[in-house]
Amino acid sequence: LMNENFIIKEATTEDSEKIGEVFDLYRQFYKKTSDKTLSIEYIKERLSNRESTIFFVEGNNICMGIVQLYITFDSLELAKKIVLYDLFVKSEYRKKGIGRMLMNASKNFAEKNSISGIELSTAISNGTAQNLYESLGYERDTEYYNYYLSIKK
Repeated sequence: LMNENFIIKEATTEDSEKIGEVFDLYRQFYKKTSDKTLSIEYIKERLSNRESTIFFVEGNNICMGIVQLYITFDSLELAKKIVLYDLFVKSEYRKKGIGRMLMNASKNFAEKNSISGIELSTAISNGTAQNLYESLGYERDTEYYNYYLSIKK
């Protein structure tokens, strides 16, 4: 996939550093304390253990945006599904179609791997992301509430 001089790639462990740096910005966007070292380690671990699939968009050797996918199971569909957990485009590269490229790469990956669907959550306040998802055919869940139990360390 090409868009002007943007190239989309599937990440390998060699890409951990540049992806980890963008992942750190993503975590800051969600009010987490910046920690580049831990972010890079987290990404490296996911990739080397094959626990996630990450696509990223690059231009001039700069990582502009990332999407991280976790494959899990859907008991009701008796199939695999993807949880699209992290989507982030660096602020200076927004409004250039990079988010859409990453979302389309995720869909292509799901189709190639016979995955039944892609699930994602976004902040209720994040209208920009919601518009993107809805323009790509994602439907907002009206049937289920999401719950979360925080386990203290």
